[in-house]
Amino acid sequence: MANTKSITDKVERKKVKRTARKKAAPKAPRTYARGSAKRKVKKMVRGQSKR
Repeated sequence: MANTKSITDKVERKKVKRTARKKAAPKAPRTYARGSAKRKVKKMVRGQSKR
């Protein structure tokens, strides 16, 4: 991403960032599912509060 700290105009800064995003190399596809690393919540018995 381009360094846009020095640019004070919001529209100009967005323009610079957008062009930098377009020029950047595409990200590699994921090797694992997005939610697989999340902590899983166990289902509890009826009547007990979950959290």
